[in-house]
Amino acid sequence: MDLNDYTQQVFSGGAGVITLVLYILYAVALWKVFTKAGYPGILALIPIVNLVFLVKIAGMSGWFALLYLIPIVNIVFAIVVAVKQGKNFGKGGVFSFFLLWLIPMIGNFIIGFGSAQYRKV
Repeated sequence: MDLNDYTQQVFSGGAGVITLVLYILYAVALWKVFTKAGYPGILALIPIVNLVFLVKIAGMSGWFALLYLIPIVNIVFAIVVAVKQGKNFGKGGVFSFFLLWLIPMIGNFIIGFGSAQYRKV
C-alpha cells in the first residue's frame, strides 16, 4: 500500500467529514476567544499563526510559540499556555488544565461564548 492509497482511505467517507467539522468548530471557538482578547478573529483560521496569537493571549511573546516544535517541551509549554490563558480570562487552574489543555475545543467554546472577560494579568 502506498501513501496515496492510505491518504484516500483516511480522508474518504466519514473520517474526512468528521475531521473537517471538528476543525471548523475549533476555529469558531478560537475566533471568539481571539476577538474577546482584541485580536482579529480571522487569525484563528491559519494553523501556525493561531498558535502564535494564542501564546500572545496567554501573555507571552509570540516567539515562544517556537517551543511547540521541541518534543517533551511542547507538552509542558502547552500546559503553561493553557493555565495562563485561563488566568487571563479569570478561570482557575483546574478549568485551564482539563478544558483548555486536554479538551481545548470545549474550553475555548466556554471562554469564547461565555461571560469571561479578557484581562491581561
